[in-house]
Amino acid sequence: MAKYVDGFVITLPKNKISEYKKMAKMGCKVWMDHGALEYVETVGDDMNPPYGTPFPKLAKSKSNEVVIFSWITFKSKAHRNQVNKKVMADPRMQMDGKTEKDMPFDMKRMSYGGFKTLVEQ
Repeated sequence: MAKYVDGFVITLPKNKISEYKKMAKMGCKVWMDHGALEYVETVGDDMNPPYGTPFPKLAKSKSNEVVIFSWITFKSKAHRNQVNKKVMADPRMQMDGKTEKDMPFDMKRMSYGGFKTLVEQ
């Protein structure tokens, strides 16, 4: 059964990984509570591939930054839209007076998009 995926690439200062991890754990709980099928946050580890464009170059990350690659899986695009609507209305997602400057990463450098499944097993 084909699924729908929201994908994210974030450049994060290395000294903010633990702060981001706390935020990601809360995000995971919220998305899963509202029906996401899967929520995954990964941190760059092997970033020097022998071919292609390395993620740090693609994300224009600096030497003191690491790339976060994440995805959330849904039943369909309609399911994703329903879940995300609930997530955005959830009080746990409110910034409580915080601004983008209070985030552990620069939101303007985050890449995000919805993806249709091409191949799946």
